[in-house]
Amino acid sequence: SLVLVGQHAAHERLVYERFKAQLASGPVPSQMHLIPAIIEMPEDDCARLEAAAATLEKLGLYLERFGPRAVAVRETPALLGDTDVSLLIQDLADGLAEWDTTAALSDRLEAIIGRMACHGSVRSGRRLRLEEMNALLRDMEATPHSGQCIHGRPTYVELKKTDIERLFGRTR
Repeated sequence: SLVLVGQHAAHERLVYERFKAQLASGPVPSQMHLIPAIIEMPEDDCARLEAAAATLEKLGLYLERFGPRAVAVRETPALLGDTDVSLLIQDLADGLAEWDTTAALSDRLEAIIGRMACHGSVRSGRRLRLEEMNALLRDMEATPHSGQCIHGRPTYVELKKTDIERLFGRTR
């Protein structure tokens, strides 16, 4: 058979499960930025992020208001590595706007972790080195629910020999 793995979906699940495990054992470790990332955005988004700052700190994301239309991101979750901070913050701001309340934010931790995991995952189309591919597969073997991404889509598909033969019009 032939197994095809969606690297983004698979890695997203792995990062998500690591996030959950780290959060269960205490605050998620963060990586301090030498120079804070200043993200400009609408005032309402800045206010929502500022109101959610204490909850986001539990997830390893430290930010503060930086004037009326910007936030300064001082630390990001170490698990995310080198991620696009601006896109992550905008995505979180969009999520907070959808939920429209910070009172329910603690109930939304899994959704926030999911958004962060997506931003911390390898991008689809990125060429992985052989060692990275092998590490991804080994991690998938050791991770619960690794057969589907956090959105419910499969992380891999298996084509049996008969499926492949059928694709070429060879039936028995």
